[in-house]
Amino acid sequence: MFTEKEVEYLKSQHLARIATVSPDGQPDVIPVGYEFDGQQIYISGHDVTTTRKYKNVQAGNAKVALVVDDLKSVNPWQPRGIRIYGKAEVVRMVGRLGDGLYLRIKPAVSWSWNIESASNRPGKQGIHKATHSVPIGE
Repeated sequence: MFTEKEVEYLKSQHLARIATVSPDGQPDVIPVGYEFDGQQIYISGHDVTTTRKYKNVQAGNAKVALVVDDLKSVNPWQPRGIRIYGKAEVVRMVGRLGDGLYLRIKPAVSWSWNIESASNRPGKQGIHKATHSVPIGE
């Protein structure tokens, strides 16, 4: 489960980066807008069926990685964010971009840094790891 502060952070951000893998094993990462319902992440786009992320998931490569991060401050240096490993599937729903196809990401494991508590000391980030309800190997 995401903590209350992690949910608040994910709902406050607008941009993430998703990594998928093509059938020939080529990793692909791209920035995306997303929606978060408190448990799962939804990604779509204009002509989503023509995108690599969609094609990679449709080809059976459901494992994905997603990063949402920003800089809370540059002085002092305070990066913060959440990395999520999970499984994606194509669903039809009504979301921010209207009725259409979306990738629904079900988190398996997540790591957050400097969300629960910030650290100004280099190498001493406030890291939180959580296991979610979806095993990544399934």
